[in-house]
Amino acid sequence: MKSYVFKVVVVDDEHEDGRPAFRAYCPALEYIGASTWGDTREEAMKNIGEVLHMIVDELVEAGKEIPLDALIASAESHAVLVTV
Repeated sequence: MKSYVFKVVVVDDEHEDGRPAFRAYCPALEYIGASTWGDTREEAMKNIGEVLHMIVDELVEAGKEIPLDALIASAESHAVLVTV
Protein backbone atom coordinates (compact mmCIF):
# COMPACT_ATOMS: atom_id res chain seq x y z
CA MET A 1 0.00 0.00 0.00
CA LYS A 2 1.08 3.53 -0.71
CA SER A 3 -0.28 6.78 0.72
CA TYR A 4 -0.44 10.22 -0.86
CA VAL A 5 -1.35 13.52 0.78
CA PHE A 6 -2.79 16.11 -1.59
CA LYS A 7 -3.06 19.85 -1.16
CA VAL A 8 -6.66 20.95 -1.59
CA VAL A 9 -8.35 24.33 -1.56
CA VAL A 10 -11.85 24.96 -0.21
CA VAL A 11 -13.58 28.22 -1.12
CA ASP A 12 -17.00 29.73 -0.55
CA ASP A 13 -19.30 29.24 -3.51
CA GLU A 14 -23.03 29.15 -4.14
CA HIS A 15 -25.63 27.08 -5.92
CA GLU A 16 -27.37 28.45 -9.00
CA ASP A 17 -30.32 29.45 -6.81
CA GLY A 18 -28.06 31.47 -4.50
CA ARG A 19 -27.86 29.01 -1.60
CA PRO A 20 -24.40 28.88 -0.02
CA ALA A 21 -22.04 26.05 -0.98
CA PHE A 22 -18.33 25.25 -0.88
CA ARG A 23 -16.05 24.33 -3.78
CA ALA A 24 -13.09 22.01 -3.12
CA TYR A 25 -10.30 21.28 -5.59
CA CYS A 26 -6.72 20.06 -5.89
CA PRO A 27 -4.94 22.79 -7.90
CA ALA A 28 -2.34 20.45 -9.41
CA LEU A 29 -4.93 17.87 -10.52
CA GLU A 30 -7.88 20.11 -11.37
CA TYR A 31 -7.08 19.74 -15.08
CA ILE A 32 -8.04 16.05 -14.85
CA GLY A 33 -11.18 16.55 -12.78
CA ALA A 34 -10.06 17.07 -9.17
CA SER A 35 -12.83 19.52 -8.34
CA THR A 36 -16.16 19.15 -6.56
CA TRP A 37 -18.48 20.95 -4.16
CA GLY A 38 -20.61 20.44 -1.08
CA ASP A 39 -23.31 22.16 0.94
CA THR A 40 -20.88 22.38 3.88
CA ARG A 41 -17.10 22.65 4.13
CA GLU A 42 -17.02 19.13 5.59
CA GLU A 43 -19.09 17.71 2.74
CA ALA A 44 -16.83 19.40 0.17
CA MET A 45 -13.75 17.87 1.86
CA LYS A 46 -15.37 14.42 1.90
CA ASN A 47 -16.31 14.74 -1.76
CA ILE A 48 -12.84 15.89 -2.90
CA GLY A 49 -11.38 12.94 -0.99
CA GLU A 50 -13.56 10.57 -3.01
CA VAL A 51 -12.65 12.33 -6.27
CA LEU A 52 -8.93 12.18 -5.49
CA HIS A 53 -9.18 8.50 -4.61
CA MET A 54 -10.78 7.77 -8.00
CA ILE A 55 -8.11 9.80 -9.81
CA VAL A 56 -5.26 8.05 -7.98
CA ASP A 57 -6.79 4.64 -8.71
CA GLU A 58 -7.00 5.52 -12.41
CA LEU A 59 -3.42 6.84 -12.55
CA VAL A 60 -2.04 3.79 -10.74
CA GLU A 61 -3.98 1.36 -12.96
CA ALA A 62 -2.67 3.18 -16.05
CA GLY A 63 0.90 2.99 -14.71
CA LYS A 64 1.20 6.78 -14.56
CA GLU A 65 3.04 8.76 -11.91
CA ILE A 66 1.28 10.98 -9.40
CA PRO A 67 2.43 14.54 -10.21
CA LEU A 68 4.82 15.67 -7.48
CA ASP A 69 3.36 19.17 -7.42
CA ALA A 70 0.03 17.65 -6.31
CA LEU A 71 1.52 16.31 -3.09
CA ILE A 72 1.70 18.40 0.05
CA ALA A 73 4.73 19.03 2.19
CA SER A 74 3.18 21.45 4.66
CA ALA A 75 0.53 21.05 7.32
CA GLU A 76 -0.57 24.67 6.79
CA SER A 77 -2.99 23.81 3.97
CA HIS A 78 -6.09 21.65 3.75
CA ALA A 79 -5.04 18.12 2.87
CA VAL A 80 -6.59 14.83 1.82
CA LEU A 81 -4.92 11.45 2.42
CA VAL A 82 -5.44 8.78 -0.23
CA THR A 83 -4.17 5.23 0.27
CA VAL A 84 -4.15 2.74 -2.59
